[in-house]
Amino acid sequence: MKIERKFTTEATGAYGALAFTTTVSEIRNPDGTVVFRNDAVEIPEGWSQVASDVLAQKYFRKAGVPAALKRVKEKGVPEFLWRSVPDEEALAKLPAEARNVGETSAKQVFDRLAGAWAYWGWKGGYFTTEADASAYYDEMRFMLARQMAAPNSPQWFNTGLHWAYGIDGPSQGHFYVDHQTGKLTKSSSAYEHPQPHACFIQSVKDDLVGDGGIMDLWVREARLFKYGSGTGTNFSSLRGEGEKLSGGGKSSGLMGFLKIGDRAAGAIKSGGTTRRAAKMVIIDMDHPDVEDFINWKVIEEQKVASLVAGSKMHEARLNDIFAAIKSFDGSMDGATDAAKNPALKAAIKAAKKAMIPDTYTNRILQYARQGFTSIEFPTYDTDWDSEAYISVSGQNSNNSVRVTDAFLTAVKEDKPWELIRRTDGKVAKTVSARELWDQIGHAAWACADPGIQFHDTVNAWHTCPEDGAIRGSNPCSEYMFLDDTACNLAS
Repeated sequence: MKIERKFTTEATGAYGALAFTTTVSEIRNPDGTVVFRNDAVEIPEGWSQVASDVLAQKYFRKAGVPAALKRVKEKGVPEFLWRSVPDEEALAKLPAEARNVGETSAKQVFDRLAGAWAYWGWKGGYFTTEADASAYYDEMRFMLARQMAAPNSPQWFNTGLHWAYGIDGPSQGHFYVDHQTGKLTKSSSAYEHPQPHACFIQSVKDDLVGDGGIMDLWVREARLFKYGSGTGTNFSSLRGEGEKLSGGGKSSGLMGFLKIGDRAAGAIKSGGTTRRAAKMVIIDMDHPDVEDFINWKVIEEQKVASLVAGSKMHEARLNDIFAAIKSFDGSMDGATDAAKNPALKAAIKAAKKAMIPDTYTNRILQYARQGFTSIEFPTYDTDWDSEAYISVSGQNSNNSVRVTDAFLTAVKEDKPWELIRRTDGKVAKTVSARELWDQIGHAAWACADPGIQFHDTVNAWHTCPEDGAIRGSNPCSEYMFLDDTACNLAS
């Protein structure tokens, strides 16, 4: 390829026409405590604080960047594209705590992204001349700095770490196509051929531990989440609650497995940062467990409300008991005896009315007899990242139901709708299509899930129908294609 310079010149390079400045980036907890702070983030002039924060908090490599580097000569590769590795001799002269640092400048990120792309392009024979490769390297860095182009998150997280800093790790089960042989090859390291794809759509079989089955999917999801990618799956192949198992007994149903996947996703920090795993869960409207799925998050939201209200009520009523004991003018035995202390009797009565368990009321009386004068009962709030939300399920995915024209017609005409068993294809239950539609509407109003995917309409636009139907999407639903495929996004 010939690359014509549009925004840069050979003399000024990538950044010659750009001004850079420094800014502060920090993350605070709801209580005001600082979680992350970088006092000197170098960014292009004109970048918003939000853009600067995203780069500094999410995409900067926080650790493992060698403080001293050296270039690795490579025959047939232009010097400006030689990759770098730690300079062990120079590092040995530094204090141990100063040998590894993190990225602090946007230039470092732009350099490693565009540098790795240009390096791979050169190795693959993409560029006509060395000048074309140099033009590409400069033009790409300029466009990144001016926000004229940007890759998706996994590229920011992973690309160029091996090329720019020599960062590597053991193989994580990723594969790549060798450009020389054209063959699918298992990567021998984590970052030389990293996982930079945007989002995936993965299939799942109605199998507990086999390849392609439920537990295998959690492993594959974890691998993608770890390196910053998202994934979506249509779980409608799994048998519903009460359907027979091959070894005897009955299935616990779809929801039990979805809760396991939700917990697994919540345990993984996407790209190694505070970014949440991006996960889409999809169910067809004829699945036997679709009603439980539709109302899953509604019920979990109600649990959060109960935790918040209940915890605050406990704190208030239990400390009222302490206050009644403290205000009693007499002995401690009398103060903790409801028959002798009218204020205590009223406080206990109020606690009972508020449904405070007797075990807690009795415990407060015991604490008081031991000399305690108050209790710090943990209270919860409705912050999305709070302990209350962490303790309930369904908070780590976008949920969608997949509707067909037949279902929408049944809703329109107020007809019954059959839910079909996955094991034998027989009817598990018949419900009102319109009532099911109302449940979807109420759930979406109450907790913003589930979303709706229009199966027949999507497949009418399918570009590769001979390879199978489109059954799902990635977490944001801008990518809809075949199962077990991935997209690459540039924006």
